[in-house]
Amino acid sequence: MKTSTILDQIDLGSIALPEFQRGYVWNRDQVRGLMDSLYRKHPVGSLLVWVTSTEGAEFRGDSPLPPGSVKLLLDGQQRITSLYGIVRGNPPPFFYGNAQAFSGLYFNLESQVFEFYAPIRMRDNPLWISVTEIMQQGPGHFIGQLYRNLDLEASADKYAERLNSIGQIRETELHIEEVTGADKTVDVVVDIFNRVNSGGTKLSKGDLALAKICAQWPQARNEMKIRLDKWRNAGFHFKLDWLLRCINSVVTGEALFSALDKVDTVSITQGIQQAEKSIDTMLNMISGRLGLDHDRVLGSRYSFPILARYLVDHGGHLADFKERDKLLYWYIHTFLWGRYAGSTETVLNQDLAAIEDNEGGLDRLIQAMRRNRGDLQLAPDDFLGWSTASRFYPLLYMMTRVHHALDWGTGVELTNQMLGKLNSLQVHHIFPKALLYKAGYSRADVNAIANFTFLTQETNLKISSRDPSEYLEESDKNHPGAVASHWMPTDRELWKIENYKDFLAARRELLAKAANEFLDSLLAGSLADVQPSGSVLDRDAVVLGEVASEEEQGILIDTNIWVTEQGFPEGEFGFELMDEATGEALAVIDLAWPTGLQEGYSQPVALLIDEDAELGEIVNTAGFRFFKDPETLKKYVHEEVMAQVSVAV
Repeated sequence: MKTSTILDQIDLGSIALPEFQRGYVWNRDQVRGLMDSLYRKHPVGSLLVWVTSTEGAEFRGDSPLPPGSVKLLLDGQQRITSLYGIVRGNPPPFFYGNAQAFSGLYFNLESQVFEFYAPIRMRDNPLWISVTEIMQQGPGHFIGQLYRNLDLEASADKYAERLNSIGQIRETELHIEEVTGADKTVDVVVDIFNRVNSGGTKLSKGDLALAKICAQWPQARNEMKIRLDKWRNAGFHFKLDWLLRCINSVVTGEALFSALDKVDTVSITQGIQQAEKSIDTMLNMISGRLGLDHDRVLGSRYSFPILARYLVDHGGHLADFKERDKLLYWYIHTFLWGRYAGSTETVLNQDLAAIEDNEGGLDRLIQAMRRNRGDLQLAPDDFLGWSTASRFYPLLYMMTRVHHALDWGTGVELTNQMLGKLNSLQVHHIFPKALLYKAGYSRADVNAIANFTFLTQETNLKISSRDPSEYLEESDKNHPGAVASHWMPTDRELWKIENYKDFLAARRELLAKAANEFLDSLLAGSLADVQPSGSVLDRDAVVLGEVASEEEQGILIDTNIWVTEQGFPEGEFGFELMDEATGEALAVIDLAWPTGLQEGYSQPVALLIDEDAELGEIVNTAGFRFFKDPETLKKYVHEEVMAQVSVAV
């Protein structure tokens, strides 16, 4: 079928996009590559469509479909969307994505290259011509100008031929394979889609479940994104699958997405509202009571489907602060021991079953944790971990806030009520990194959890790389009790660099003792109630200092943004690599794409900045391709991943 005919059929509604398809994700490099291939008459692959009855067809967009049957595009969305946008000058009816990826494409008559409009290079240069204008006005309009332009007249025949080649792209024949038959259900077609879509990301179970929901209620996806944007603005980055999992648990009491198959629109609408209210409540409880008020210290995201279901079953509120503290006790242990880090759906279903009967449900959740762990008491060795991604990092942050630890430079309590943009907490190396590295300690020793505490930014900057035996003595003199409030050994000999290992051992003892006392008090309901001051969702997102420098944190964030701008999914910060056989944590990766940048077609990817060789070996053994800096990762994306996409085009 000719390209122009395909575009006409999109306008008529005869070719549409199935609801389960993701949006447009191509970048400008891929668009240029497609147009260059078409211009040079290189093959660009066939299309795959699903021919199905118009009645009940689950399609993207609001345009009506013709009676009878419709062709839903399974493979070729990115190519056809790009062509439609360039030829028509606007996106197709089913479009969802960034139209800038194909807007403003120009062609150079001399070099025969496609580039996007750059005013300085292209303005007043007759060799650069808008591809969209060629498509819409026809090559003849520009050919006439060539022969009237004295500067171009000598090459007019050559340029005219090239303009005609651009115009002929609309007449390019694209082979279309069709999937037909009454047996081709959505589930079967999604499986076919995943098998043939070699240049794209596979659909997850959540994508399929959402597609079925959107077939009944097209606004569902947008309604969920509104909630995700609200939480993101407050500093909590959740994914669509995660929210759908929470909605599923609220509506069906199940973890498997298949449970949503027969749920009606009214129930889904109510489920979104109930899940949102429950998540808001939990974020405020966790922030106000535990001080865990931003994304990097939240922990145990997959406990939220349980928490949401528990709240809904109890009418949206808890009996008293004792029940709240007991629930938070369970929540803390879920992130300390990685309750949902392994077989997520299996464990979620077990825990959902435990709370099915409201009476004693919370006790059964805690008992299940005890059966799994044997003992919920913390030992000093549990604080042997290192880096901000350690499970015990949120615990240390939480203890700093709930125990009213004092700032070493000002003596001010480090509670969540006093924090703001100008007075936020930063992680502080008690023994400065520079001194420890100079003394020959390893990176794991330097970034040991027991070497961390939290101080105000002002104090952190003032201390800088001073010797702890000096600045701790000074702080203790100026603000009595401030040093000890951070569970610090008071033996001055342990503040010396040569006794660093003994310092770590002593502080781990103190941390374990303090953490157990706090957790036991939560369980017993013996802590004084604390009323949070306002909602965590009403303040601007706060990004607090991490173990890595602000520079390193910025590198990770910028790299993740760059990857998404290339049309690939977001990576996961602090990804916990698990041993599937034992459920034990093997490593924590700074930034990871555990299913690859092209899910199912490229291997898992990890970015490890300033990490030691041992961590690299662990990650590599687990099947990850890891990179030590953003530049090599970007080179890999350009030269290998995008090359795969180009081949699939």
